[in-house]
Amino acid sequence: MAEKTYCGVCNRNFPNEDALTMHNNAKHFHEEAPKNRKKIFVWIFIIIIVISGYFLISGKSPSGNSINEGSENSVQKIILSFKNYNYYPNTIKVKQGIPVEITLDSSIRGCYRTLKIQSLGVSGYSSTPSQTIKFTPNKKGEFEFACGMRMGYGTIVVE
Repeated sequence: MAEKTYCGVCNRNFPNEDALTMHNNAKHFHEEAPKNRKKIFVWIFIIIIVISGYFLISGKSPSGNSINEGSENSVQKIILSFKNYNYYPNTIKVKQGIPVEITLDSSIRGCYRTLKIQSLGVSGYSSTPSQTIKFTPNKKGEFEFACGMRMGYGTIVVE
């Protein structure tokens, strides 16, 4: 029974098992915490690397500016959201001559559901996310897009 009441870490004997348990909880419990924290940080780091690798390999952007590129017959699909009182992302890159399909997700409300790109002759309204605004950019450059009241705005870059 003496072995059960002996602390192997600090080489002390205790009168009973309860005293040893109380001692270990008070003195040695915190010695394990830094080891556990290190394991948690390593796992978080591994998860971040795996997620970053997924986006890098798949070609998808975590920012919401997803463009499906491929053959010249493909459509460039853009999903716009509402963040910090503006469109997000508020800079979009597309290719000239390839059709663009813009979806306004459910976070966008009010006049922001009207989207105009005056320099490209685009004006569209989407009452729900299932309705898209479609156009084919015919010239290269940077063009402003805005809502109907010009409260929300951004830039579309045609390459």
